[in-house]
Amino acid sequence: MTALEPAVSLAVDAYRTCEFVTLARDGTPLAWPTVARRREDGTFLITTSLAFAQKALNVRRDGRVALLFSDPTGSGLDTPEQVVVSGTAACPEEIVTSPRGEEAYWSALFDRQPDSRRYVDPPVRALMDWYYLRLLITVTPTDVRTRAPLSDAPTEDSHADGASADLPGAAVLADFRTAVLAARDASGAPRLVRTRTTPVPGGFGVDPGVERSIVPGPASLLVHRHDERLAGIRNALVRGELTRTPEGGWALLPERVIEPSGDGRPRDLVRTLLTCRRTAKSYLRRRNLERPRVDWPGFKALAAESAARGGRT
Repeated sequence: MTALEPAVSLAVDAYRTCEFVTLARDGTPLAWPTVARRREDGTFLITTSLAFAQKALNVRRDGRVALLFSDPTGSGLDTPEQVVVSGTAACPEEIVTSPRGEEAYWSALFDRQPDSRRYVDPPVRALMDWYYLRLLITVTPTDVRTRAPLSDAPTEDSHADGASADLPGAAVLADFRTAVLAARDASGAPRLVRTRTTPVPGGFGVDPGVERSIVPGPASLLVHRHDERLAGIRNALVRGELTRTPEGGWALLPERVIEPSGDGRPRDLVRTLLTCRRTAKSYLRRRNLERPRVDWPGFKALAAESAARGGRT
Protein backbone atom coordinates (compact mmCIF):
# COMPACT_ATOMS: atom_id res chain seq x y z
CA MET A 1 0.00 0.00 0.00
CA THR A 2 1.24 3.49 -0.90
CA ALA A 3 1.35 5.86 2.09
CA LEU A 4 0.43 9.53 1.80
CA GLU A 5 2.93 12.20 2.75
CA PRO A 6 1.83 14.36 5.73
CA ALA A 7 1.13 17.45 3.62
CA VAL A 8 -0.91 15.42 1.14
CA SER A 9 -2.86 13.81 3.99
CA LEU A 10 -3.79 17.24 5.36
CA ALA A 11 -5.04 18.37 1.97
CA VAL A 12 -7.03 15.18 1.41
CA ASP A 13 -8.62 15.49 4.85
CA ALA A 14 -9.72 19.05 4.06
CA TYR A 15 -11.43 18.25 0.75
CA ARG A 16 -15.19 17.84 1.24
CA THR A 17 -15.70 15.55 -1.74
CA CYS A 18 -13.71 13.67 -4.34
CA GLU A 19 -14.42 12.03 -7.68
CA PHE A 20 -14.55 8.22 -7.44
CA VAL A 21 -14.31 6.08 -10.57
CA THR A 22 -15.26 2.42 -11.01
CA LEU A 23 -15.54 0.26 -14.12
CA ALA A 24 -18.97 -0.63 -15.48
CA ARG A 25 -19.73 -4.10 -16.79
CA ASP A 26 -18.89 -2.99 -20.34
CA GLY A 27 -15.61 -1.44 -19.17
CA THR A 28 -16.73 2.19 -19.21
CA PRO A 29 -15.12 4.22 -16.41
CA LEU A 30 -17.93 5.87 -14.45
CA ALA A 31 -17.06 8.67 -12.02
CA TRP A 32 -19.33 10.17 -9.39
CA PRO A 33 -18.73 12.66 -6.57
CA THR A 34 -18.51 11.08 -3.14
CA VAL A 35 -17.26 11.61 0.40
CA ALA A 36 -14.11 9.64 1.21
CA ARG A 37 -12.69 9.35 4.72
CA ARG A 38 -8.98 8.64 5.15
CA ARG A 39 -8.43 6.05 7.86
CA GLU A 40 -5.45 5.82 10.19
CA ASP A 41 -4.25 2.65 8.43
CA GLY A 42 -3.93 4.56 5.13
CA THR A 43 -7.01 3.15 3.43
CA PHE A 44 -10.03 5.21 2.40
CA LEU A 45 -13.61 4.53 3.43
CA ILE A 46 -16.42 5.26 1.00
CA THR A 47 -20.01 4.40 1.84
CA THR A 48 -22.89 4.19 -0.59
CA SER A 49 -26.60 3.80 -0.02
CA LEU A 50 -28.44 0.81 -1.49
CA ALA A 51 -30.15 3.41 -3.68
CA PHE A 52 -26.81 4.04 -5.41
CA ALA A 53 -25.32 0.57 -5.20
CA GLN A 54 -23.93 0.42 -8.73
CA LYS A 55 -20.46 1.58 -7.67
CA ALA A 56 -20.39 -1.22 -5.08
CA LEU A 57 -21.49 -3.78 -7.68
CA ASN A 58 -18.78 -2.52 -10.03
CA VAL A 59 -16.13 -2.88 -7.32
CA ARG A 60 -17.17 -6.47 -6.60
CA ARG A 61 -16.70 -7.29 -10.29
CA ASP A 62 -13.47 -5.31 -10.86
CA GLY A 63 -11.64 -3.75 -7.92
CA ARG A 64 -9.54 -1.28 -9.91
CA VAL A 65 -10.55 2.25 -8.91
CA ALA A 66 -9.23 5.80 -8.58
CA LEU A 67 -9.99 8.89 -6.48
CA LEU A 68 -9.39 12.47 -7.55
CA PHE A 69 -9.48 15.31 -5.02
CA SER A 70 -9.91 18.31 -7.32
CA ASP A 71 -12.84 20.47 -6.11
CA PRO A 72 -11.76 22.38 -2.97
CA THR A 73 -15.17 24.03 -2.35
CA GLY A 74 -15.67 24.31 1.41
CA SER A 75 -12.20 22.99 2.27
CA GLY A 76 -10.80 26.33 3.44
CA LEU A 77 -7.75 25.71 1.26
CA ASP A 78 -6.47 28.37 -1.13
CA THR A 79 -5.86 26.80 -4.57
CA PRO A 80 -4.64 23.46 -3.18
CA GLU A 81 -2.94 20.82 -5.25
CA GLN A 82 -5.11 18.14 -6.75
CA VAL A 83 -4.50 14.66 -5.37
CA VAL A 84 -5.08 11.53 -7.45
CA VAL A 85 -5.15 8.14 -5.74
CA SER A 86 -5.09 4.91 -7.75
CA GLY A 87 -5.82 1.67 -5.97
CA THR A 88 -7.94 -1.39 -5.45
CA ALA A 89 -11.26 -1.57 -3.67
CA ALA A 90 -13.32 -4.17 -1.86
CA CYS A 91 -16.98 -4.11 -0.83
CA PRO A 92 -18.47 -6.84 1.39
CA GLU A 93 -22.09 -7.93 0.98
CA GLU A 94 -22.96 -6.78 4.51
CA ILE A 95 -25.50 -3.96 4.73
CA VAL A 96 -24.49 -1.58 7.51
CA THR A 97 -27.26 0.33 9.29
CA SER A 98 -25.38 1.73 12.29
CA PRO A 99 -22.54 4.23 12.69
CA ARG A 100 -20.87 1.87 15.16
CA GLY A 101 -17.22 1.39 14.24
CA GLU A 102 -17.24 4.27 11.74
CA GLU A 103 -18.24 7.11 14.04
CA ALA A 104 -15.49 9.35 12.64
CA TYR A 105 -16.98 9.09 9.14
CA TRP A 106 -20.51 9.97 10.22
CA SER A 107 -19.40 12.70 12.62
CA ALA A 108 -17.45 14.39 9.82
CA LEU A 109 -20.42 14.08 7.47
CA PHE A 110 -22.82 15.64 10.00
CA ASP A 111 -20.29 18.44 10.61
CA ARG A 112 -19.72 19.19 6.96
CA GLN A 113 -23.28 18.68 5.76
CA PRO A 114 -25.42 20.17 8.55
CA ASP A 115 -28.66 19.66 6.62
CA SER A 116 -28.18 15.88 6.85
CA ARG A 117 -28.78 16.03 10.62
CA ARG A 118 -32.47 16.51 9.90
CA TYR A 119 -32.67 13.08 8.28
CA VAL A 120 -32.49 11.34 11.67
CA ASP A 121 -35.57 13.04 13.16
CA PRO A 122 -39.25 12.21 12.63
CA PRO A 123 -41.03 12.62 10.29
CA VAL A 124 -38.17 13.00 7.78
CA ARG A 125 -36.47 9.76 8.76
CA ALA A 126 -39.52 7.79 7.67
CA LEU A 127 -38.75 8.94 4.12
CA MET A 128 -34.96 8.76 4.40
CA ASP A 129 -34.32 5.31 5.90
CA TRP A 130 -32.85 4.15 2.55
CA TYR A 131 -30.08 6.73 3.05
CA TYR A 132 -28.82 4.78 6.09
CA LEU A 133 -28.81 1.36 4.44
CA ARG A 134 -25.12 1.44 3.50
CA LEU A 135 -22.49 -0.64 1.75
CA LEU A 136 -18.90 0.02 2.83
CA ILE A 137 -16.16 0.30 0.20
CA THR A 138 -12.53 0.20 1.31
CA VAL A 139 -9.94 1.62 -1.10
CA THR A 140 -6.31 0.59 -0.69
CA PRO A 141 -3.95 3.06 -2.45
CA THR A 142 -1.29 1.70 -4.78
CA ASP A 143 -0.19 5.05 -6.24
CA VAL A 144 -0.62 8.65 -5.05
CA ARG A 145 0.27 11.73 -7.09
CA THR A 146 -0.32 15.46 -6.88
CA ARG A 147 -1.13 17.89 -9.67
CA ALA A 148 -1.29 21.64 -9.95
CA PRO A 149 -4.81 23.07 -9.54
CA LEU A 150 -6.77 23.73 -12.72
CA SER A 151 -8.15 27.25 -12.85
CA ASP A 152 -11.92 27.47 -13.38
CA ALA A 153 -11.59 30.89 -15.02
CA PRO A 154 -13.92 31.18 -18.03
CA THR A 155 -12.51 30.58 -21.50
CA GLU A 156 -13.53 31.96 -24.87
CA ASP A 157 -15.06 28.64 -25.96
CA SER A 158 -18.60 27.78 -24.87
CA HIS A 159 -20.89 24.81 -25.31
CA ALA A 160 -23.86 27.12 -25.38
CA ASP A 161 -23.21 27.60 -29.07
CA GLY A 162 -21.01 26.16 -31.78
CA ALA A 163 -20.79 22.76 -33.42
CA SER A 164 -21.62 20.75 -30.28
CA ALA A 165 -24.62 22.73 -29.02
CA ASP A 166 -27.18 20.07 -29.98
CA LEU A 167 -25.19 17.05 -28.77
CA PRO A 168 -26.07 15.02 -25.64
CA GLY A 169 -24.50 16.77 -22.66
CA ALA A 170 -23.87 20.12 -24.32
CA ALA A 171 -26.37 22.00 -22.17
CA VAL A 172 -25.03 20.40 -18.99
CA LEU A 173 -21.38 21.08 -19.77
CA ALA A 174 -22.23 24.70 -20.60
CA ASP A 175 -23.04 25.24 -16.90
CA PHE A 176 -19.57 24.14 -15.73
CA ARG A 177 -16.17 25.60 -16.51
CA THR A 178 -14.33 22.33 -15.99
CA ALA A 179 -15.21 18.63 -15.93
CA VAL A 180 -13.57 15.40 -14.79
CA LEU A 181 -12.60 12.97 -17.54
CA ALA A 182 -12.79 9.29 -16.60
CA ALA A 183 -10.91 7.12 -19.08
CA ARG A 184 -8.72 3.98 -19.13
CA ASP A 185 -5.04 3.25 -19.58
CA ALA A 186 -3.61 0.47 -21.75
CA SER A 187 -4.14 -2.10 -18.98
CA GLY A 188 -7.81 -1.16 -18.68
CA ALA A 189 -7.40 0.54 -15.29
CA PRO A 190 -9.45 3.73 -14.74
CA ARG A 191 -7.81 7.16 -14.80
CA LEU A 192 -9.13 10.56 -13.75
CA VAL A 193 -8.16 14.06 -14.80
CA ARG A 194 -9.89 17.43 -14.44
CA THR A 195 -10.05 19.22 -17.79
CA ARG A 196 -11.68 22.04 -19.65
CA THR A 197 -14.04 21.07 -22.44
CA THR A 198 -14.38 22.79 -25.79
CA PRO A 199 -16.76 22.26 -28.71
CA VAL A 200 -15.40 20.17 -31.58
CA PRO A 201 -17.27 18.56 -34.49
CA GLY A 202 -19.30 15.68 -33.11
CA GLY A 203 -18.16 15.99 -29.51
CA PHE A 204 -16.28 17.76 -26.77
CA GLY A 205 -12.56 18.44 -26.84
CA VAL A 206 -10.67 17.47 -23.67
CA ASP A 207 -7.07 17.76 -22.51
CA PRO A 208 -5.67 14.85 -20.45
CA GLY A 209 -2.63 17.01 -19.64
CA VAL A 210 -0.11 15.10 -17.54
CA GLU A 211 -2.23 11.93 -17.61
CA ARG A 212 -0.42 10.55 -20.66
CA SER A 213 -1.36 6.92 -19.98
CA ILE A 214 -4.92 7.43 -21.24
CA VAL A 215 -5.91 5.52 -24.37
CA PRO A 216 -8.93 5.75 -26.71
CA GLY A 217 -12.03 3.82 -25.69
CA PRO A 218 -15.18 4.12 -23.57
CA ALA A 219 -15.05 7.12 -21.26
CA SER A 220 -17.19 9.66 -19.44
CA LEU A 221 -17.23 13.28 -18.33
CA LEU A 222 -18.44 14.15 -14.83
CA VAL A 223 -19.62 17.59 -13.75
CA HIS A 224 -20.73 18.35 -10.22
CA ARG A 225 -21.02 21.15 -7.72
CA HIS A 226 -21.94 21.79 -4.09
CA ASP A 227 -21.75 24.75 -1.74
CA GLU A 228 -19.61 25.04 1.40
CA ARG A 229 -22.20 23.12 3.43
CA LEU A 230 -22.44 20.24 0.95
CA ALA A 231 -25.84 21.53 -0.14
CA GLY A 232 -27.06 22.76 -3.52
CA ILE A 233 -25.72 19.55 -5.04
CA ARG A 234 -25.94 18.94 -8.78
CA ASN A 235 -24.13 16.30 -10.80
CA ALA A 236 -24.32 14.76 -14.25
CA LEU A 237 -22.39 12.21 -16.26
CA VAL A 238 -21.86 12.26 -20.02
CA ARG A 239 -21.02 8.77 -21.33
CA GLY A 240 -19.34 8.27 -24.67
CA GLU A 241 -16.23 7.27 -26.58
CA LEU A 242 -12.84 8.92 -26.17
CA THR A 243 -11.00 9.31 -29.45
CA ARG A 244 -8.09 11.15 -31.05
CA THR A 245 -8.90 14.12 -33.27
CA PRO A 246 -7.35 14.68 -36.72
CA GLU A 247 -5.25 17.45 -35.14
CA GLY A 248 -3.77 15.04 -32.61
CA GLY A 249 -5.91 16.14 -29.67
CA TRP A 250 -8.61 14.29 -27.75
CA ALA A 251 -12.39 14.38 -27.90
CA LEU A 252 -15.27 12.65 -26.16
CA LEU A 253 -18.02 11.66 -28.58
CA PRO A 254 -21.14 11.67 -26.36
CA GLU A 255 -23.79 8.97 -26.35
CA ARG A 256 -26.04 9.74 -23.40
CA VAL A 257 -26.38 11.84 -20.24
CA ILE A 258 -27.21 10.63 -16.72
CA GLU A 259 -28.57 13.16 -14.21
CA PRO A 260 -29.57 11.31 -11.02
CA SER A 261 -31.20 14.35 -9.40
CA GLY A 262 -32.13 16.46 -12.38
CA ASP A 263 -31.31 20.14 -12.06
CA GLY A 264 -32.50 20.49 -8.46
CA ARG A 265 -36.04 21.72 -9.08
CA PRO A 266 -38.66 20.64 -6.48
CA ARG A 267 -40.27 18.12 -8.82
CA ASP A 268 -36.84 16.59 -9.49
CA LEU A 269 -36.19 16.26 -5.75
CA VAL A 270 -39.50 14.45 -5.20
CA ARG A 271 -38.83 12.15 -8.14
CA THR A 272 -35.33 11.41 -6.85
CA LEU A 273 -36.63 10.57 -3.37
CA LEU A 274 -39.21 8.14 -4.76
CA THR A 275 -36.65 6.56 -7.09
CA CYS A 276 -34.17 6.07 -4.25
CA ARG A 277 -36.77 4.31 -2.13
CA ARG A 278 -37.73 2.00 -4.99
CA THR A 279 -34.12 1.23 -5.88
CA ALA A 280 -33.19 0.33 -2.29
CA LYS A 281 -36.27 -1.89 -2.04
CA SER A 282 -35.34 -3.58 -5.30
CA TYR A 283 -31.78 -4.28 -4.07
CA LEU A 284 -33.19 -6.10 -1.05
CA ARG A 285 -35.88 -7.95 -2.99
CA ARG A 286 -33.46 -9.33 -5.59
CA ARG A 287 -31.39 -10.83 -2.76
CA ASN A 288 -34.38 -12.06 -0.74
CA LEU A 289 -33.36 -9.86 2.19
CA GLU A 290 -35.59 -8.35 4.84
CA ARG A 291 -35.37 -4.60 5.23
CA PRO A 292 -32.83 -4.10 8.04
CA ARG A 293 -33.57 -1.83 10.98
CA VAL A 294 -31.71 1.48 11.15
CA ASP A 295 -29.90 2.36 14.39
CA TRP A 296 -31.66 5.71 14.73
CA PRO A 297 -30.43 6.37 18.31
CA GLY A 298 -26.82 5.90 17.19
CA PHE A 299 -27.12 8.28 14.26
CA LYS A 300 -29.17 10.80 16.28
CA ALA A 301 -26.54 10.90 19.03
CA LEU A 302 -23.78 11.77 16.54
CA ALA A 303 -25.98 14.38 14.84
CA ALA A 304 -26.71 15.99 18.22
CA GLU A 305 -23.01 16.08 19.10
CA SER A 306 -22.28 17.71 15.76
CA ALA A 307 -24.91 20.39 16.34
CA ALA A 308 -23.59 21.04 19.85
CA ARG A 309 -20.04 21.72 18.68
CA GLY A 310 -21.13 24.01 15.85
CA GLY A 311 -20.98 21.21 13.34
CA ARG A 312 -18.34 22.36 10.87
CA THR A 313 -14.73 21.16 10.78
